[in-house]
Amino acid sequence: MVRKTIKIGNTLIGDNQPCYIIAEIGINHNGSVDIAKKLIDVAVESGCNAVKFQKRTVDAVYTKEELEKRRDNPFGLTNGDLKRGLEFGLRQYKEIDVYCKEKNIIWFASCWDEESVDFMRKFDPPCYKIASASITDDSLLRYHRKENKPIILSTGMSDMGIIEHAVNILGEDNLLIMHCTSTYPSKTEELNLKGIETLKKRFNVPIGYSGHEVGLYTTFAASVIGASCVERHITLDRAMWGSDQAASVEPQGMKRLIADIRNWELAKGDGEIRIYESEVPIMKKLRRVPIR
Repeated sequence: MVRKTIKIGNTLIGDNQPCYIIAEIGINHNGSVDIAKKLIDVAVESGCNAVKFQKRTVDAVYTKEELEKRRDNPFGLTNGDLKRGLEFGLRQYKEIDVYCKEKNIIWFASCWDEESVDFMRKFDPPCYKIASASITDDSLLRYHRKENKPIILSTGMSDMGIIEHAVNILGEDNLLIMHCTSTYPSKTEELNLKGIETLKKRFNVPIGYSGHEVGLYTTFAASVIGASCVERHITLDRAMWGSDQAASVEPQGMKRLIADIRNWELAKGDGEIRIYESEVPIMKKLRRVPIR
C-alpha cells in the first residue's frame, strides 16, 4: 500500500522520507522575544525543519475562576498574570516571523481556540498543530480544517476511540498524527512507543512522535520504529523557570539527537544484500575460496 504523505512548505513527510524534526519552543521563551530568537537559533544550528509556538486567547481558553487562582510567578500573583505574561501578541509574532524568514526556518503554532486560528492566519502558516488538549474540541477541529492547510494532530490523553473521532472530523487528507504522552516529563514506561505501529496500521496517514520524556534515546527509538516526524521541546537550560523546561532538550542534546537520526537514516539502507565496492579488496585479501 502506498501510504498518504503530507507536504509542509517544500518538504514531503511520510514513509521513506527523511524524518521531519520539529523543535517546540512553546512557552519556553518565558515571554521574551530575545529568548525566542535564541531558541530559533538553536533549532537552526541543530538542523531542525521547523519551530513551533503556542497561541491562546487567554480569556477564551481559561475560566475566570482559573485565571483568578493564586499562583506566584514572574509576572504577578495569579494564574491569569502568568498566562497573559507568557502570551505573545501581534508585535512579537511579527518579529518572530521576520526572524524565521531571515534564518530560513519554517514556523507555526498550535492554536487553542478559534480566535487564535484567525490570529495565525495573518502569517499564512504552512500548517496548523492541534494540541493534545484540543483533540476533543470538535468545533475547533472543524474550524482548523476550514483553513485548508496540513494539520498535525497530537494524541496525548487519548485512547483509540478519541483519536478515531477526531480523524473522522478532520479526514485523512493533509493530516499527520503524532503519538504522544501528555506528562511533563513522561515516565519511560508510559511512552508506549509501539503505539506508533498501532496508529500506522489503523490510519493511512504519516505517524510521528511528540516526546516529553527526559533523555534522547527513546525519541531516537521512535524514529527507528518508523516515526515520520519527531517533535521535542527545546530550551536554553533545563534549569530555567517554567513548567515545560524539565521535559525539554538543551542545545547540545538536540544536535546529538538529530545527528543520530540522520546517521540512522544513512545506516538503515534499502535492505538489498550486495557486495560493496569498498569490500572488494578485503574480499580478495581474506577469502581463501573466491566467488564461483
